[in-house]
Amino acid sequence: MIAKKFQSLKRIFFMSLSAAAFLMITACAAKEEVQHNPELLLGFSQLGTESAWRSGNSADIEKKAEENGVSLMLENANRKQENQIAAIRRFIAYQVDVIAFSPIVEEGWDNVLSEAKEAGIPVILVDRDINTKKEGLISCHIGADFYSEGVMAGEYLIRKADELGKDSLRIVEISGTEDSTPMRQRQAGFMDTIADDERMNVIESVNGDFLKSRGAECMRYLMEKYGTDIDVVFSHNDEMTLGALPEIEKAGAVPGEDIIIISIDGGQEAIDVLKAGKINCVVECTPMLGQELMDTAKKLKAGEEVEAVIHPVEKYFSDEMDLSGLPPRGY
Repeated sequence: MIAKKFQSLKRIFFMSLSAAAFLMITACAAKEEVQHNPELLLGFSQLGTESAWRSGNSADIEKKAEENGVSLMLENANRKQENQIAAIRRFIAYQVDVIAFSPIVEEGWDNVLSEAKEAGIPVILVDRDINTKKEGLISCHIGADFYSEGVMAGEYLIRKADELGKDSLRIVEISGTEDSTPMRQRQAGFMDTIADDERMNVIESVNGDFLKSRGAECMRYLMEKYGTDIDVVFSHNDEMTLGALPEIEKAGAVPGEDIIIISIDGGQEAIDVLKAGKINCVVECTPMLGQELMDTAKKLKAGEEVEAVIHPVEKYFSDEMDLSGLPPRGY
């Protein structure tokens, strides 16, 4: 009798153990299913790591993807268009839900984006824009209003000229990557704004390619050619500006005093130098575009309509302001 009871209890124990094991296996399988079938698979081609802005942009996209449960395939193109085109083709082959990329230049995307369209994969531009002759290749552009950034830079310079009582200002421009959207639009916004002010004279524009090293090379050349004839440096990004400042000092001039310095991006290092008085104005271009990208990608996968262009709200920082309470920039 006791032996029978023991055998019965033993059977119940092993049945319970088997049931528990089954539930654990089922739960693990369900978890694995979620991991391999995410809510959204997003392929993103970043153009490079040439600046604190670019690194901050990538970090924000990675962070927001994780927070939003988005599976992210991120590839770095190392500033080569052919690498970006190859990455987009890999995303198409992998059948991602949405493709996003930051184009290094505006031209030359029609073929690969036509392939994405044929595959039924929507495409989002992040930060920069493109030129295309075909309709419907791009679903949305998320990024700064570069023209407005150039306008803010020009408006600051006009106010600064008024403040200093200047009759004439000789300006040099260190522009970004040739044929890129920010280069073209920042230049246009700035030039359009100062065009009717007879005090403003742009004596030369040189291409710094958005790189710190090139900013230094450009400024060295400009100081050797013009020296004390330079009154203003308008630089298209902080990296080039930070590269240019030591060259100004080596030539015996004081940046921020002898030469008015205007930069764009608003990274922490540039803001610190602005507070130190070596830069006069920094126009903001925020890299924190991750949440907008995730929200837009989810809408596109769901078949919803999205805005064709999404601009973040941006401002500028200058020697006209008290910046002591400005919080850390995060990039």
